[in-house]
Amino acid sequence: MTDNKLLIKTSNPTSESQINKRGGKRKGSGRKTKYGSQTIVMRVPIDLSSDIQNFINNGNKMKLPLYASKVSAGFPSPADDYIATRLDLNNHIIKNPSATFFVRAVGSSMIKAGIFDGDLLVVDRSLNVTEGRVVIAAIDGELTVKRYCVKDNKPFLMPENDKYPPITINEEQGVYIWGVVTNVIHPL
Repeated sequence: MTDNKLLIKTSNPTSESQINKRGGKRKGSGRKTKYGSQTIVMRVPIDLSSDIQNFINNGNKMKLPLYASKVSAGFPSPADDYIATRLDLNNHIIKNPSATFFVRAVGSSMIKAGIFDGDLLVVDRSLNVTEGRVVIAAIDGELTVKRYCVKDNKPFLMPENDKYPPITINEEQGVYIWGVVTNVIHPL
């Protein structure tokens, strides 16, 4: 027996053309999964299966302790150690997960609005853009964060720093509003 015959007898079809010649799995065939993409089978300990299923169903939600006592920004007051509930930041920061994204701010054009260089912005695309809202806009393909304003029925983007000029929005310009900034996350 030659090496070629041995190879043919013992090999499994691996390329798509070999599979199509011999039958078997076809691209796009079979039952579709609820996840919309291919799946794999994994063996997990039974006692972890409910934790894994919860993670898949709920995403990466982390509930943190919320203490019942208030924090004084003036004179200190004694605090108690009573945890009133657990706080899920997803419920407070992300109202519409499928329409929410994060973007990092760069520059100093929005410092009077409390947005500083390096801050993480939470942006919701499902919210209506109304006057006075801070928005993420794409101008000629570049993203910027500014306050959406209207004067004499003409919209413009207003920086929150006197060193920067307002940006007029006109039809010839390629300006698209990506979403409304709902929260700013920055370190102290």
